[in-house]
Amino acid sequence: MTKDCFLGIEFGSTRIKAVLIDAKGTPLASGDHSWENSYIDDNWTYSLDEVWDGLRDAYANLAADVKEKYGEPLTQVGGMGFSAMMHGYLAFDKDGKLLVPFRTWRNTTTGPAAAELTKLLNFNMPQRWSVSHLHQAILNGEPHVKDIAYLTTLAGYVHWQLTGEKVLGVGDASGMFPIDGEAMDFDAEKVACYDAHIAHYGFPWKLKDILPKVLPAGAPAGCLTAEGAKLLDPTGTLQPGCPICPPEGDAGTGMTATNAVAVRTGNVSAGTSVFAMVVLEKPLSQVHEEIDIVTTPTGKPVAMVHCNNCTNEINAWAYVFRGFLEALGQKADMNAVYTAMFRTALEAEKDAGGLLLYNYLSGEPVTGLTEGRPLLVRSPEANLSFANFMRAQLYSALATLKVGMDILAEEHVALDRMMGHGGYFKTPEVGQKIMAAAMDAPVSVMETAGEGGPWGMALLAAYGANRKDGQTLEDYLDQEIFAGQASTTVLPDAADQKGFRAFMDRYTKGLAIERAAVENL
Repeated sequence: MTKDCFLGIEFGSTRIKAVLIDAKGTPLASGDHSWENSYIDDNWTYSLDEVWDGLRDAYANLAADVKEKYGEPLTQVGGMGFSAMMHGYLAFDKDGKLLVPFRTWRNTTTGPAAAELTKLLNFNMPQRWSVSHLHQAILNGEPHVKDIAYLTTLAGYVHWQLTGEKVLGVGDASGMFPIDGEAMDFDAEKVACYDAHIAHYGFPWKLKDILPKVLPAGAPAGCLTAEGAKLLDPTGTLQPGCPICPPEGDAGTGMTATNAVAVRTGNVSAGTSVFAMVVLEKPLSQVHEEIDIVTTPTGKPVAMVHCNNCTNEINAWAYVFRGFLEALGQKADMNAVYTAMFRTALEAEKDAGGLLLYNYLSGEPVTGLTEGRPLLVRSPEANLSFANFMRAQLYSALATLKVGMDILAEEHVALDRMMGHGGYFKTPEVGQKIMAAAMDAPVSVMETAGEGGPWGMALLAAYGANRKDGQTLEDYLDQEIFAGQASTTVLPDAADQKGFRAFMDRYTKGLAIERAAVENL
């Protein structure tokens, strides 16, 4: 393969996916690796060994796909980039040793710290954010804090190991600490405020000292070193030297993959977690604890509604149904299982037959839950059928998102288009139809919707290598990538909207049941 191709690799919650594209964004090859977080000592985590084993396996599968399709090994690329689930806590000492196990975005143990920082900074600091984790460690009196020399995200860590550069794309950085979009850096006033707030602890570091350098999309961010090439491809086939663009979070790659980086555009990513992003024309009128303010990969402010739980419960039931088919002596095709599950939901009663379902595998800060208990509840008169059960599943996956989107509607946030991507949309039109009912807005999906993140990261790598002088990311995507690309748009159906609202009425009232389950199970 030549230098005219670009590699994007994204660490999702359940899959590490690698995508190779050409200069026009056309996918050439792919590879992936399945993994799963572990719950150890009250902490959702992945080990660093899992990070590297998974990365190498995903890359090896992509390289094998290249060899099979094109008859030649993958020896070099024109650029690459790495993205990952945002937020979390990866703290290292001066020797590069991980001080405590990786704390992922899924952890909801930082409530006191997040509340204190939100009040201190007059800015919503979600529990997931890196400095919320840092401050909770301080409040807990954890001895490792004094030894921190570098704090980063998963994408930032991988980039550091492959390039030697301690940098982070501005979108991913905006999930660590608030960003000043004009300065393209962490907000200096808020950094100083935080340093003053913790000065009495006497730590040997200032906040800015331990955070990555912030870079916008398109900025140079280092090259693949010889050591990095060996980490990625132990066979030695991949040659070092290619540029690596600023590492990003899954929110930024989702925006890129759906061409939703311009003002008044939005996208919703629905997979293991679900989040909606709307690029803002003006600041919100007040701080909302349900709404995160992050940025695009070029630093524009974005209102983000992030919910920890989306398709995990759907996935769990898919394997239950596979087990049922196998018990009947039938071979289960998982794609067919998922398609049947999603399509059957369209045959259900619009309100899901009175069923109530919570998909909370983990806590959900938007609704005030620090832990989760997946739960199906029904009254005696509810109609429990497979179709109603599946519509309740699809509704439940979006219910918490709806809470946050209603706040943006009250803020009169303008939105010209909403693009969907992620596994929730893989079955044609079904996810769109339910999402349109939840959002009260048209939802469009492109052909690339099912694999948005790593493809979006590959696009950022291509932008860094190929952009013309002065060409913005918005113009690059409009002119070079998405011009003429096919998409499908589904308008909200009035009956679906009414049914979703009825489900939401039950959902809101029933949150007391979910809280009781957390307290007693």
